[in-house]
Amino acid sequence: MEEKKKKNIGFNIIKPDPMDGHKGFGKGSLSLDNVSPVIIDVEAGEAQVDVGAMHARSTVEKGIKFLPNRDEVPDAKPYWLVWVTIDRAEAGPYYAGVTACEMTVNREIRRGYKALPEHVNRLDKSIKRHIIVDHMDEKSKQILADFLKNHDEGMWERSAQELKAGLDAG
Repeated sequence: MEEKKKKNIGFNIIKPDPMDGHKGFGKGSLSLDNVSPVIIDVEAGEAQVDVGAMHARSTVEKGIKFLPNRDEVPDAKPYWLVWVTIDRAEAGPYYAGVTACEMTVNREIRRGYKALPEHVNRLDKSIKRHIIVDHMDEKSKQILADFLKNHDEGMWERSAQELKAGLDAG
């Protein structure tokens, strides 16, 4: 009997700053090394890291033509793409930037809705340590809070109160 291989995709590990000590070209540029995309399937009540989302190639996005008008995608399934940036403090790593972007997909007609500029801007905000989750529905907030806690409770505890309050998970 063949054993199923368990997917072990976790958050990107904090890497040393590649620009550390470098004063030349590129100094001050943003790094994606500590960012992980988390996809929330609202209906299924699940969240998972999907690194393919870094280039709009997540499992949810593959084979879908995205349109900028929500009305052109009837009966679409709701998802959230959440950019999670991890940073390290003296006490240890923590969730530093968490920003959510809406996305809907109708797999049957192979169409979806997402505002690409919003996705790019929220990625940038996450890298810059912003917390933007207040526009999420309550169920999705709870799914995200549970996912972050279960991934690493210590990281959750060391995270800003703004994140915990934003996800209403004290």
